[in-house]
Amino acid sequence: MNVDLHCHSTASDGALAPAVLVARAYDYGVRVLALTDHDTLEGLEEARTAALALNMQLINGVELSCTWGGATIHVLGYGFDMKAPALVEAIDRLHHGRWLRAEEISRKLAIKGMPGALEGARAIQKELGDSGNAPARPHFADFLVRGGYVKDRAEAFRKWLGAGKLGDVKQHWPTLEDTVATLRESGAWVSLAHPWHYDFTRSKRRKLIADYIQAGGHAIEVVNGLQPAEQVGSLAILAREFGLLVTAGSDFHGPGAWSEIGVYRPIPEDLPPLSCRFKYDQPTAV
Repeated sequence: MNVDLHCHSTASDGALAPAVLVARAYDYGVRVLALTDHDTLEGLEEARTAALALNMQLINGVELSCTWGGATIHVLGYGFDMKAPALVEAIDRLHHGRWLRAEEISRKLAIKGMPGALEGARAIQKELGDSGNAPARPHFADFLVRGGYVKDRAEAFRKWLGAGKLGDVKQHWPTLEDTVATLRESGAWVSLAHPWHYDFTRSKRRKLIADYIQAGGHAIEVVNGLQPAEQVGSLAILAREFGLLVTAGSDFHGPGAWSEIGVYRPIPEDLPPLSCRFKYDQPTAV
């Protein structure tokens, strides 16, 4: 059974509407899917309706932003109660914070001679599928490409939006501990997203995982799309050492991007997948 526990729709920074994403996942052989948009649950109802029509299993998912050690960290939550008060309140705060972040990115770009970024990024977002959430950095990147400021999205991130650049606006996200606590209070299984994406030393990555476990985390994402096999191997060693469950997913954002939906390197066979904790006997949302 093909399982994908990490993907994004137009509810956050993906290129496909939730229903279109679900249909694409089905076409690529996915039968168990978690939609994990950034800091929002907005796309889950549409995705659920589409999944039921295709006899697919949809797992409630989300990717929450938080802070640890001065860095922004992402935590994945699965199988939670969408109406859990703690989660609803946390999502509301993140929603507001993302709008403040988008406004600050726009202000900084304007100072450098690139005005109208917020309006332009929002227009691009609406073309993909209107969302009440703030435009994300990929939308700003596409605005910069259309405005002729850069040649492609990669250059936009390299010059203006990537880590440490002008548009890498640091938000006052909640702490890692608070975020894991919110998800657990909401009945979620919790996985630390793409631990290798953070620019950490080996010792700092180990400290992150140790603190994450102390906070109550269940799993780490050992496979994220087609990341290098040596990274998968290193994360697998950490999962074994700390006795963690593991997750894997494509981290799909759109056709032609990082990885295709349902496509990612295999999980090492000796590691216990978090997906085994879900029940697949009924094609209903978890």
